[in-house]
Formats: sequence, C-alpha cells, structure tokens
Amino acid sequence: MLETDIEPFNHRSAWKATDFASNDDFAVDLTARQIDALESDTARLKQAGAAHEEVTVESFPLAAIREDVAAWRDEILRGRGLLMLRGFPVERMDADDLRLMFLGLGVHIGRPTSQSAMGDLVGDVINIGDDDRNERAYRSRRELKLHTDRCDHIGMLCIRPALAGGVSGYASALAIHNEMLARRPDLLAYLYRGYFHHRFGEQAPGEPLVTRQRIPIFSITDGVPSVILIRGYIDLAAEEGHVTMSDAETEALDMFEEIGNRPEFRLDMTLQPGEATFTNNCCVLHTRTAFEDAPDPASKRLLLRLWLREDGRPAVPGVVLHKGYGGIAKRDGKGTYYTPAAAMS
Repeated sequence: MLETDIEPFNHRSAWKATDFASNDDFAVDLTARQIDALESDTARLKQAGAAHEEVTVESFPLAAIREDVAAWRDEILRGRGLLMLRGFPVERMDADDLRLMFLGLGVHIGRPTSQSAMGDLVGDVINIGDDDRNERAYRSRRELKLHTDRCDHIGMLCIRPALAGGVSGYASALAIHNEMLARRPDLLAYLYRGYFHHRFGEQAPGEPLVTRQRIPIFSITDGVPSVILIRGYIDLAAEEGHVTMSDAETEALDMFEEIGNRPEFRLDMTLQPGEATFTNNCCVLHTRTAFEDAPDPASKRLLLRLWLREDGRPAVPGVVLHKGYGGIAKRDGKGTYYTPAAAMS
C-alpha cells in the first residue's frame, strides 16, 4: 500500500542552500574559553588513560561551557540540523588527542555508536581503498552520493584536507521532500514505502545479507520525521539479484537525487583544518566529491567522524532495525572490506 496522505514539512530543518548567505550563517567560532574547556578535559582523560568506551558526560563534563554545548545540541536536534564549529586546535594536538577531544564533545550531543565491524567509535575518514567499491566508502577516495549514515547525528572534524577535491555537500531531505510533493507526489509515495537494503557484510551474526523488510526513506513517528537513504546499498541488493526494483521505484530515487544535487538545494564547502560540522542525520543528507591525496602519506586527507544516537527518539521499526542500538556490530577480525562469499556467513 502506497502512502497518499502526505503533508509538507514546515520546519527550520527544511532549508535550501539559497537560504544561507555564507557559512557564517550556521557557524560558531570557538572562543578561548571554549577551547580551554575542551583541552582541559582532554588532558585529564588522557592522563587517566581512558579508553574511548569510557568517555561519558560524567568523565568529560565540559562544566565551564555546558550552556554553550546545550545550545549547539539544540540547533542540531531541533533547529536547522546543520552546525559548523570552527577553531579546533588541530595544529597543536596530535591525532589521538583530537580523537579523544572530539569524542568528549560528541557525548554531549548523543551516544557514540560503532561505525563498522571494527567497532570504531571515532572513525578515521581516510583513503585506504582508492576507488575499490568493495571497501567502505569512508575509507576510499571515490565520490559519495547524497546519503545518510546509520545513526541519528554525525560529527565530522577536518584534520587535513585533500590535495584536490573532497568537497563536502549538505542538503535538507525535508526540503527535497517538499519539492517532490509539489511535483510528483506519486513518486514520493515510493520513498515512504521504502526499499530493501544490502548490509555490505556488516550485518550482525545470524542476520541476512539484505534486510528482511523495506526500510522507508521517509517516515514520521509521533510527529518526528526520519530519513534514511543509502542508494548504493539499495542498488547493490538489486544488482546481486536479491530483490527486484520497478521502474517507478528507480525513478523516485533518481528524482530525489536530482533535486538534492541542484545548487538551490545543495550546500557545498571544503572543510579546512580545525573546522567541524554536526548534522542531524535524520533530516540532512551529506555527500563528498572524489579527491586526490598528497603524495606524502603523512599529509593524506583525514577527517574524524562520530556516529551519535539520540536515545528515545521516536522511529518506526524499520528505522530502528537499520541503525541498530549500538551501531554496526563489532566482529573480531572483520574489517571494512566487502567480500561477497564471506559476507554470507
């Protein structure tokens, strides 16, 4: 049954790129007081030898800037769903300390979850697989289409940009929704019905390679919208013959992407060292252009990523299934490379 009673979203997170004059419209420049609070808690936890799993709101309290952090969180969860923080001290801290600092800030936004079968709470977005499509996208240099991740909110901190390319893009899925509703509500209905998703070999033990049920791209629970789009995993399920997609289902996805990539809707930027974005992954899509790394391995593009859950957030069962309570299940000895035969076990 296709959804027919669809209403437009009227919310601050239903923005267009043309709503912003510049990045300053959604950016905050960290003050000396805010940086000092971040560095102080980082140094204390480092001295204590805390593991990433031990970083909590209690162990990383940011007491001096708690009101500031609460305002940032509110903008991410209930505002535009897009916030840039500028001025992280990447030039005077090593990568391990920056991971600890970024995670410490992240626990105040949401609960960190595993980003791969490696169990990483802080993911290194770095190229190890070049253009190999069997490698997880965040560990390659290839172009990434507009998509969401398997979490509620995302943090991305730039340590080093690429030599060329690597432009980040953001688009409000709710604004795209409203445009589709005005033009082709018949196709929008397929996005509410949803699609079967390939799990890329990262399903929990005993779970199938492709989801048993359709995962809706758009859903609303108790008035709260959720958006899930990983086109590559939808297409892979069909390419491997696990499911069949109709022409209308494909057309709906194509139209969604076409609207989202228009300059009117998509906001592009190249993150610079010390700049971080936090996005509400339930309503804001992100993308990345292909990039070229510097010849020196020590100068390769590196961003730190957080996947954060908002416990208690209303969602339909398909959304809960897709994201998983703790993210992607950790599996000893399993990396991020997809091997079809091994993925079936």
